[in-house]
Amino acid sequence: MSQTQSSHRPIKSFVLRQGRITEAQARAFDLHWARYGLEYAGHARDFSVSFGRSAPLVLEIGFGNGEQLVHAAKEDPGRDFIGIEVHRPGVGRLMNALAAQQLPNVRVYCHDAVEVLQHEVADESLDEVRIYFPDPWPKKRHQKRRLVQAAFVELLALKLRTNGVLHLATDWQDYADHMRAVLAAAMTFRPLQAEAQVPRPEGRAETHFERRGLRLGHAVSDLLYQRC
Repeated sequence: MSQTQSSHRPIKSFVLRQGRITEAQARAFDLHWARYGLEYAGHARDFSVSFGRSAPLVLEIGFGNGEQLVHAAKEDPGRDFIGIEVHRPGVGRLMNALAAQQLPNVRVYCHDAVEVLQHEVADESLDEVRIYFPDPWPKKRHQKRRLVQAAFVELLALKLRTNGVLHLATDWQDYADHMRAVLAAAMTFRPLQAEAQVPRPEGRAETHFERRGLRLGHAVSDLLYQRC
């Protein structure tokens, strides 16, 4: 690859680790992908066709093992949920849970969220975007990899409807401060309430990553914004 090509390669917010995938998680792709999976095709998708109905659409980016998506789908059956995760074990685990509980209102991508947003999600089609406990990249030299950056926030603004909600959560204070600064500088978002930080909303289940952070003594920040 030439130096010019390399310099224009986008910085990824994740490292695709080849973690251990269990037999059950691997089998989920054979058994359940046709029902729950969305293959990245690189063009705008009509999600009402994927779900078989038109309903408010919520996108969760980086859903980990999927526990929050399962909780949301059960508690809020009137909305449809799209999850994006690059790590196959988490995708497999989620699909097994969805199938076990016969939840019809979740679809999943196993792909880069930025590319999905850029090419598969139509402008002004989302009612809410959720980003819970993204990789904090705590070392200063790595912070350019953080997902919540100015350009990414502007991309989210294109995809959210007017008055759509952006919900961020992190247990790293430095990242919470960074998120606030990025959103404060964005002309397309405003705090949903007088202050962006709120107690954990009832609709957000306490996640594995959150519990780990709390055990380490980290304070959790939930930040809610609205698309102007």
